[in-house]
Amino acid sequence: MEVKIEQSWKQRLQTEFDKPYFEQLTQFVRTEYQTRTIYPPARLIFNAFNLCPFDKVKVVIIGQDPYHGVGQAHGLCFSVQDGVQFPPSLRNIFKEIHDDIGTPVPLSGNLTRWAEQGVLLLNATLTVRADEAGSHQRRGWETFTDAVINAVASEKQNVVYILWGSYAQQKAAMVNRSQNLVLESVHPSPLSASRGFFGNHHFSRANQYLIEHGKEPIEW
Repeated sequence: MEVKIEQSWKQRLQTEFDKPYFEQLTQFVRTEYQTRTIYPPARLIFNAFNLCPFDKVKVVIIGQDPYHGVGQAHGLCFSVQDGVQFPPSLRNIFKEIHDDIGTPVPLSGNLTRWAEQGVLLLNATLTVRADEAGSHQRRGWETFTDAVINAVASEKQNVVYILWGSYAQQKAAMVNRSQNLVLESVHPSPLSASRGFFGNHHFSRANQYLIEHGKEPIEW
């Protein structure tokens, strides 16, 4: 089937698009968009891939679900569109960046600038119903995003994987930790951030690793 996604990803994921589970997922998602309010907008489902081609990937950050409020989700995990109030987890991410490397808290929660520098901002589930967290889980997206992580893990070395919370940590089980940097902590949500997210120094540690391996650091 035809999926509009950046070419370098399409080459690696075409076998997934051709599998029965993805056909079923496509039918489900198409019906959902026709009958309900679904986020992100359909044209932005594969935004993380389109902004960060495979060859550019230096860092992978794994989220769980898109935001399910009006105007928030745009296909990048933890990111919101310009002019949207920061969700609590994103506010805590910016606080840790400021405390870690001194970068001022930005005016916008739009993380497109990270994606364009080589940060794959991957949600495990790529769509969600308005105001219904988790409503598109276990429909096939997780199988697809496992294949995405597997493609990166099998072809690329010296990638930084940033895994916040047990869900993300399980998701990256196939990553070879001897050939990549895996940074783990609790999730930045207010429920857990004070138990090890604050002070994890993931942003400075990621940049130090990239520099040591001859790559441009990320301007967080």
